[in-house]
Amino acid sequence: MKQVPPEYYQLMEQLQAVDFVLVELTLYLDTHNDDLEAINQFNHYAKERKRLKKAFESQFGPLLQFGNSYSSHPWNWDDTPWPWQV
Repeated sequence: MKQVPPEYYQLMEQLQAVDFVLVELTLYLDTHNDDLEAINQFNHYAKERKRLKKAFESQFGPLLQFGNSYSSHPWNWDDTPWPWQV
């Protein structure tokens, strides 16, 4: 497996933190669907996740397959390490 720079781990940690917040807000909103503040927080973090995903993928390649992430040329899905390997 090739060596990855510290920025890889920093962006991955930020993505994981935002994903955690989104899961927790989703669970909360499942039972409090009229909470406008929570909905605004969810939308804020959804936008932040999109930004972080774009930054990560532009530097290190796709996070997901099956059409959820674009590939550069040449095909880079087979470049390691994959997100679940770190």
